[in-house]
Amino acid sequence: MLKKTYDPAAVEPRLYAQWEASGAFGVGKRTGGEPYTIVIRRPNVTGSLHMGHALNNTLQDILVRLQRMRGRDVLWQPGTDHAGIATQMVVERQLAQSGENRSRRDLGRAEFIKRVWAWKEVSGGTITGQLRRLGASCDWSRERFTMDEGLSAAVRKVFVTLYRDGLLYKDKRLVNWDPQLLTAISDLEVESREVKGHLWHIRYPIEGTDDFVTVATTRPETMLGDSGIAVHPDDERYR
Repeated sequence: MLKKTYDPAAVEPRLYAQWEASGAFGVGKRTGGEPYTIVIRRPNVTGSLHMGHALNNTLQDILVRLQRMRGRDVLWQPGTDHAGIATQMVVERQLAQSGENRSRRDLGRAEFIKRVWAWKEVSGGTITGQLRRLGASCDWSRERFTMDEGLSAAVRKVFVTLYRDGLLYKDKRLVNWDPQLLTAISDLEVESREVKGHLWHIRYPIEGTDDFVTVATTRPETMLGDSGIAVHPDDERYR
């Protein structure tokens, strides 16, 4: 007899394990089927999935399951992303909280990368477990990570090619600098706060006269680099 209420925790993990064990999600199962491929939007290994991932991956899963039913040879390529400086921030915080009293510079590049990989095994395992819990029908036999050897080489090749073709360029940009960790951090790691500002009024002398031009600014430190003031030529005050 069926129970009065549906208990997904008792049913879904068992069914999913059967699906995965049978290779139901693998590519190359349908001889002659027209290929259909989606590369998963790689979640960052900085934590756990959120509602946006749930929506995004559910929509992808609907598409790949529909195409399988239509007889196409489907590959939903799974993977996780190293997230660059965001993951670095997570691992450095772990170092600071571990009591080791060592920074990434104390560890050295090779050892720090080992720590990043160790964190990937923890966080990445959580993420892929959550995707499985959602029922995502990825081909898990082909799972990749953007720091693994093959993908790292592919990423470097693509970036170098784009740069040489003039489609990618280097430029100077403002970054969010962490004065404690001494590294750039992503916008997502910045804690925005509203503070009451203050206007500084700086008087710049006009050469050859006793007059001044007063400039109000919230950034008085720029005064040290100022070499001139531009005014609108039609401004009657400065004729």
